[in-house]
Amino acid sequence: MKIVLLGYGKMGQLIEKFALKRGHEILLIVDKDNRESTLANDLAGADVAIDFSEPAAAIGNISLCFEANVPIVVGTTGWYDHLQEIKSVCLEANQSLLYGSNFSIGVNVFFHVNRLLAQAMSPYKQYDVQVEEIHHIHKLDAPSGTAITIAEGILDHTTGKSAWINNVVGEGEELIPKPEELLIESHRIEEVPGTHTVLYSSEVDQIEFKHTAHSRAGFALGAVVAAEWLQGKKGFFQVTEMFDFNRA
Repeated sequence: MKIVLLGYGKMGQLIEKFALKRGHEILLIVDKDNRESTLANDLAGADVAIDFSEPAAAIGNISLCFEANVPIVVGTTGWYDHLQEIKSVCLEANQSLLYGSNFSIGVNVFFHVNRLLAQAMSPYKQYDVQVEEIHHIHKLDAPSGTAITIAEGILDHTTGKSAWINNVVGEGEELIPKPEELLIESHRIEEVPGTHTVLYSSEVDQIEFKHTAHSRAGFALGAVVAAEWLQGKKGFFQVTEMFDFNRA
């Protein structure tokens, strides 16, 4: 594949490494230095684009790829308020987009088991549930997209919780969740790649379900695999559609 990289921070550089290792070519790199001057014609010949830029740049990068008729994998989070709008444009224009809050295989297994666990715990009202996420201090959005996906998985498969709220530890006034609210607690600590924990607590015990990333490598490799999976497909996809956890 000939790949356009949208964003060339630490993730973009890792994606480049794994793409080259898997026999692909980096056709173009677009970052903050040349984003404003990049046109759809510059993407000519690309098989796919992979976006790990910034929340403020994601919508423009998606529009650029749609204009150039280039499939795009979007790993940037923080733009999901525009999700339905982008989905409509994608489908109407017969374009291809795959998005996800996390492309790591391990995290997607975590997402699946999280939903099963939420369903299993739902009858036991003596347990209260919350989500904790820890990331590096350079991460721009809070809570993380991964934490939101985890929270939504809980909300979709349990009763008694109807919405999530977020506390960023050390920033601003701490919010006290109402009984029907699911707390996401966000920590920003040095260079932590990403740790996510679901806690079910009662008076007598606590259940912890946790995923710890040792590096960003799993996210980067997953993004390249996602780009490979998207080849030849038209439509609007979530990263979970790459995995078949319901097979017999």
